[in-house]
Amino acid sequence: MTTACSLRIHILTISDKASRGERVDGTGPALGRRLEELGWNVSGIDVVPDEREQIASELRRLAGRGDVDIVFTAGGTGLAPRDVTPDATSEVVDRIVPGIGELVRAEGLKHTPRAALSRGTAGTLGKTLIINLPGSPRGAVESVEAIASILDHAVEILRGEGSECARPGR
Repeated sequence: MTTACSLRIHILTISDKASRGERVDGTGPALGRRLEELGWNVSGIDVVPDEREQIASELRRLAGRGDVDIVFTAGGTGLAPRDVTPDATSEVVDRIVPGIGELVRAEGLKHTPRAALSRGTAGTLGKTLIINLPGSPRGAVESVEAIASILDHAVEILRGEGSECARPGR
């Protein structure tokens, strides 16, 4: 019988309106519920505005804590002038992991052709994996489901561990 790795995840919602209290963040909580259903630990959900430097600073802070394996960002991945999450992510990561963004877009294309407009990316900062997701609750959850089966292995590699973890039922 296989067991799941104990992934430690933090969610960072990128939204001007939610950061100002003008809208309730529905994406972070929806994503958090799904991640916990998958057996992973969500250490927190924060909201920041669509400000490149603030996003980059928060990603550095979360990765530097040493107790976060994955940071999922939600929002700011499109073509609007204030959609700067991929830019902030690319600025702080050590290495880009293009296949994750490709999987997220491929899953999104099953539901809407607009997924092709996403600039979401993924990369590593030290031993933390940072993954950009769409800003809608449905899009974020569908995206996580598309990549869930590879996350344990990715974190094992970043931690320098062997391949002993697997998703339940795998």
